[in-house]
Amino acid sequence: VQLQAFGGGLVQAGGSLRLSCAASGRTFSRYVMGWFRQAPGKEREFVARISWSGGYIYYADSVKGRFTISRDNAKNTVYLQMNSLKPEDTAVYYCATSGSSRPVDIREYTYWGQGTLVTVSS
Repeated sequence: VQLQAFGGGLVQAGGSLRLSCAASGRTFSRYVMGWFRQAPGKEREFVARISWSGGYIYYADSVKGRFTISRDNAKNTVYLQMNSLKPEDTAVYYCATSGSSRPVDIREYTYWGQGTLVTVSS
C-alpha cells in the first residue's frame, strides 16, 4: 500500500484544515486507517483511527471534539477534518494503515505516508 498525505499548511489558531490521505496498491477498504502526528523534538503520537467500515472511530483525548476522521473507500481516501486548531497542534501529520481490527500500538501500523506539515500560529 502506498499512502500520500496532503492538505497541510499554515493556519491561525482557531482555524480549520482538512487533511487527505490517498491510498493505492492493495485493497484499501480492508485496512484500519490512522492519523498520527509528530511535533519537533517529540515522539510520534496517535491522533485518530477509523475502521474499514467507518463504524468504529477512536480519537486521542487531545483532539476529541475538534477533529473528525472519515473515509471514502470508493476513493481510497481517508480524511482528517481539523477545527479549532491550537498552536500545540503544530506537527507533521502522517496517515498509516493497520491490518489489525483494533490496533492499540503504533507498531501495528504497517504502511505510512510521507507526512504533511501543519503549522498553527498564535
